[in-house]
Amino acid sequence: MGVLLYLIVPIALIALYAILIYNSLIKNRNLVEEAWSVIDVMLKKRYDLIPNLVETVKGYAAHERETLQSVIEARNQAINTKDVENKQFAEQTLNHAMMNLFALSEKYPDLKANSNFLQMQSDLSEIETDIEKSRRYYNGTAREFNIKIEIFPNNIIANMYGFVKAKFFEIEDSTERTTPQVKF
Repeated sequence: MGVLLYLIVPIALIALYAILIYNSLIKNRNLVEEAWSVIDVMLKKRYDLIPNLVETVKGYAAHERETLQSVIEARNQAINTKDVENKQFAEQTLNHAMMNLFALSEKYPDLKANSNFLQMQSDLSEIETDIEKSRRYYNGTAREFNIKIEIFPNNIIANMYGFVKAKFFEIEDSTERTTPQVKF
């Protein structure tokens, strides 16, 4: 009886510990998914605002069809992209197109003074701030999840049940990474 007890107690403790690890991994994976859904909501708000912004610009700069079309195409690509890696590329393309749209608005003083355009520009700025906050939260939860997956003994349980690392969501413009040239 005593030998049986010495076998059952350690096995029960190991099983309990494995269950705790598994539940912790599930919790963290759900936090990552929740954080991604918040980003998705913020991006949808942005996607919904863009057609109105394009229509307003079109009223003042209808002959700038190529710029307006690139914004719509980039928006549609971003809407239809679901996974994190492809979403990053689609968002970079959309950001570039939006920068071109706002650069275009500089050519038209009447557009820049339009209250509707100014309000949409302000709304877009607020949404961009919310996206940045959501992205930081998502990347933080992804980092915590990835750490939990990689540390021992969690990695054993994670591998057994097919947990995979979460991808980080980073939107960057290549112009942000280049060092400005200073010439005298």
